Amino acid sequence: MTAATPSLSITPLKGVRVLTLALNLPGPAAVMRLQAMGAKCTKLEPLPPAGGTTLDPMGLYKPEAYAVMHQGVKVVQADLKSERGQVALHKQLAQTDVLITSFRPSALKKLGMNWADLHRAYPALCMIAIVGSPGERAEEPGHDLTYLAENHLVTGLELPATLYADMGGSLLTTEAVLKALLLRQRPGRSHGKGVFQEIALSDAAAYLALPRTWGLTTPQGDVGGAHAGYKVYPCKNGRVAVAALEPHFAARLCEAAGLSTDPAKQMQKKATHEALAAFFLTQTRQQLDRLAASKDIPLHSLAR
Repeated sequence: MTAATPSLSITPLKGVRVLTLALNLPGPAAVMRLQAMGAKCTKLEPLPPAGGTTLDPMGLYKPEAYAVMHQGVKVVQADLKSERGQVALHKQLAQTDVLITSFRPSALKKLGMNWADLHRAYPALCMIAIVGSPGERAEEPGHDLTYLAENHLVTGLELPATLYADMGGSLLTTEAVLKALLLRQRPGRSHGKGVFQEIALSDAAAYLALPRTWGLTTPQGDVGGAHAGYKVYPCKNGRVAVAALEPHFAARLCEAAGLSTDPAKQMQKKATHEALAAFFLTQTRQQLDRLAASKDIPLHSLAR
């Protein structure tokens, strides 16, 4: 188990059968969480060439990550464009509760896997289709970086620190699986019937971008640099990430730095930014770590 997965002692999905055709990161990351929640997960991958082990891009360029995400997942391989591959696919579908895909709609249609046909053949099957962009834009090519850029989450020329849209999309996929299973259990005319949900990675990026859309993380926002107690400062032998946003934390920070303890009126002022910057330059990481512990100030020291 990793920090990103639920506790294995909590298995609400025990008995649920998940079949995934999703490659790369969002789908496998979602399945990693579903498997940890007790689901019985099977992955059907494209058949690799002779001597190959996988055609999943993640398995090719980062085998260690592939191994983590597929721990406990049964992996089978087949050429879905062949008759034999189709037989293998439908053998799996006949005993599946939730199908997860990450193909464009046109590719699913070519493989005979559009929702209308699947729902007719397997009425209880739920399907979660991961796409790049929603609706009519689902055929557009894209990747995590383009979805972040579209939602104003790429600043300057540096790449984002992680794959936010992909990982956010994996969480939305996990949520969609839980939602589908709940809807299938709901009493009424649709009881026992499978449901279809589309998860767009660009929507995941847009959701993660909401704080910026609201102005919270823009340079004028309190958590975007305007508040002197919520910034990254250089210190004597590294950096320090300070999150003294609430008045009581800001007051403790100002007191430690020898400044006025009236943060409500001081934290947006240029003089406060400059004074805190000067204070941190006199402190080592070790001193700041001790200060955080003794004064109950939310900060974390970092190497250069």
